[in-house]
Amino acid sequence: MTQFKSHILPITIAAVCAQGFAASTVFAQDAANAALEELVVTGNRAKPRTVSDSPVPIDVFNSEQISSVSYTDTNDILQTLVPSYSVSRVPIGDGATFIRPASLRGMPTDKTLVLVNGKRRHRAALVEIGGSGTQGPDVATIPGSALQTVEVLRDGAAALYGSDAIAGVINFILKDNSEGGSLSVDYGEYFEGDGESVTVTGNIGLPLGESGFFSLSGEYSSSDFTSRSEQYCESWFCVSDQSAEYQAAAANASLEGDVVQPWGAPNTEATRLFFNAGLPLTDSAELYAFGNYSESEADGGFYYRYPGNGTIEDLRNADGTIYSPLDKFPGGFTPRFFGEVTDYSLAGGIKGEFTSELSYDISARYGYDEISYTLKNTINPSLGAASPTSFKPGDLSNEEIQLQADFVYLISDTLAMSFGASYMEESYDITGGDEASYEAGDFAQSDPFNLCNEEEGPARTATAAGLAVIAGGSSLDCAAGAYDDNGVYQYSDPVYTAVGVGSNGFPGYSPEYSGTYERDSFALYVDLEKDVTDSLLVKGALRYEDYSDFDSELVGQVAMQYDVTDTFGIRGSVGTGFRAPTPGQQGTTNVSTRLPDGQPVATGLFPASGAVAQALGASDLEPETSTNFTFGMTGEAGPVSWTLDFYRIEVQDRTYAISTLGVSTDPASEDYANFLALEAAGVDGANTIGGVFYFANAFDTVTNGIDFVATMPLEWDNGGLTDLSLSVNYNQSEFDSDPSEFLNIEDTYDFENMIPEWRGVLSARHTMEAFSFLVRANVYGSYTNSNNNGPDDAEGIATLTYQEFDPIVQFDLEGSYQFNDNLSLTVGGRNIFDEYPEEDEIGDYCCGAKYPTDTIVSWQGGYYFARLNYDF
Repeated sequence: MTQFKSHILPITIAAVCAQGFAASTVFAQDAANAALEELVVTGNRAKPRTVSDSPVPIDVFNSEQISSVSYTDTNDILQTLVPSYSVSRVPIGDGATFIRPASLRGMPTDKTLVLVNGKRRHRAALVEIGGSGTQGPDVATIPGSALQTVEVLRDGAAALYGSDAIAGVINFILKDNSEGGSLSVDYGEYFEGDGESVTVTGNIGLPLGESGFFSLSGEYSSSDFTSRSEQYCESWFCVSDQSAEYQAAAANASLEGDVVQPWGAPNTEATRLFFNAGLPLTDSAELYAFGNYSESEADGGFYYRYPGNGTIEDLRNADGTIYSPLDKFPGGFTPRFFGEVTDYSLAGGIKGEFTSELSYDISARYGYDEISYTLKNTINPSLGAASPTSFKPGDLSNEEIQLQADFVYLISDTLAMSFGASYMEESYDITGGDEASYEAGDFAQSDPFNLCNEEEGPARTATAAGLAVIAGGSSLDCAAGAYDDNGVYQYSDPVYTAVGVGSNGFPGYSPEYSGTYERDSFALYVDLEKDVTDSLLVKGALRYEDYSDFDSELVGQVAMQYDVTDTFGIRGSVGTGFRAPTPGQQGTTNVSTRLPDGQPVATGLFPASGAVAQALGASDLEPETSTNFTFGMTGEAGPVSWTLDFYRIEVQDRTYAISTLGVSTDPASEDYANFLALEAAGVDGANTIGGVFYFANAFDTVTNGIDFVATMPLEWDNGGLTDLSLSVNYNQSEFDSDPSEFLNIEDTYDFENMIPEWRGVLSARHTMEAFSFLVRANVYGSYTNSNNNGPDDAEGIATLTYQEFDPIVQFDLEGSYQFNDNLSLTVGGRNIFDEYPEEDEIGDYCCGAKYPTDTIVSWQGGYYFARLNYDF
């Protein structure tokens, strides 16, 4: 049978026509048969198998296919090659600006296990605040030039590999060349004239001893920000309605762009290194090692701060004068968030054979990832005029150490048993920021300098200190104000204005909310694989894992593959899986502070296992569990090789953030009961807590989908070769329990409808002598967004309005010329017809955003590039 993998296959329709269909064509069976023999190791511990013989669906992409994709970020490369893999560009998303959220088969990235050379990749330091609290590996730290192949297992595999492998497994296999290499320089820019990008990447192979290798890959990339925005103009504030003087000052409100709040891609710069080495010790033993070092930085914007929004407010100083943040930022300001990501790892071991029947692989690995935050162009409002405009809010880091022993015993020619054990230590650290980033300054409370007495209503008078500043010429008026509709007197003098605490946009981590969270775990597994006949393969696996921070888990899987004929086969699997909550999800805190009554009040994300959250009903996080079903077919029809796989993923107890629970010391407040609960639980400082949310095992979901892959090679009688490929994914996720306790009606609807259910990639590559051409169609199905701004229902709750986005096709086109055996030039474009998703029509995206900013459909427009490559 033929290999059923996706190809990146350059061609242009015009080039094919130029070849002339008058020329006789022959089917490239040799190419198809060659594809048959390529082996994959992911999902097959006992022995490598061809793609068509694998009992579970798997895609394989070689280095040529990877390098032909005109992206630097490995996330984007995967999205181009794998329709069921998607990644979003989050322009205003705190740490998600630096480590982009991705998904496979509709599942967040932490439900996909990432391997490098078959070994687990460490997680990034970022925990997504809110939503599912995703914390997964950052695949952007792996440069494309280091990759020999990428294997994408599209099935649950927790019984084989452990936690996280609910949606599937992505295995990055590094180059192992002992000679030769490559150097590539890539330059590009968007049609809009921004986002200029330069990438220099290369690889060199060196001998290690007589028969070993040392393969070193490196990459430097830099890209400028983009802006797909319009000027900020909303019902509550419109820049163009302000005075000419203010508009002139607002031109400097943002550090980037020509609008006060730009929406687009961030500035980025990265340097990445990866090595892979192997050294045979004997004919039956080999030492190996691989590792990486990566430094990257990026910066993106936050929301625009305008006068009167609670941050830019007049404040009364101790001497009675008035201070306004407009003194620092006369046109308002847009905080700019900077992140420096440092990532490094080292793995090594020894593998070989004890006997011809028993092989082994003993390994150890270490991984570390850190994000260091800087916030510029902002203030700590509570510090008044003393506030700096640049802050260090703190650092996050994730560290992992793992020891593993794997064995394969060939019981007979048709029966193999794999077994092994693993031990892992994980830690997550929150390092506090500089004091100014979380400090509660004087203006966190009303009348901080006691300039006014405490009489009620318009009879309030100035204190002696107040009278002194009035005598000095201050405009202080302690009684100024008016009664509101409820009969409460609202004072209007700036002396009473209290503002927020901490670096505005991202408050720093204070000492009480910093710390280290650790755990360890061990695992045992066994995997049996039996060739029952020449046509039937059956396998089963069991894995037991025990974690120090929750109970143990036992998961299993059974799978089969049966060749009905020489050209048609069926395959299927049923398995259970789990994803253990990470130390980051269990320990991360994101708390801001305010002082409405002169006392510090903390509001934000608290650990589910902590006293604060548990007093309000939280329980310790438990693993998410899953059941996976896959049934597929593989076949050949002449030159066409195809696979069709149906899948169903049932996930129980998905991790999600609850809605914020208010806490109030006011007996008349509906949130007073929460204060009493905290106080009864003996929580220190219960009166300083104003709101709590936490991660919970919130609801169950069901995901159903289809993957279809087809390839067809064609040879022409004039020497030309055309390869065609079609990959299609259908994916639908639905709730299998009531999510209303955790999601509002808008979030509930968008969870099920905001992601296109259909996505496809149709590509073709035509090669003739020194020329090659590629055309690729990226197809996205329709999807629907909602907004809770419709008419109120009978209970006075706003209903939803909807906007359906039409299907969209974005075409890529490129051509290459091979000058000689070493040098080639490629020029081309992505999204060559400059297609964008439809603009927002229901007011769900504000503040200058034109397009849905959380869609997986690219909204950056067309991009052109040129790439010079030298192989040696």
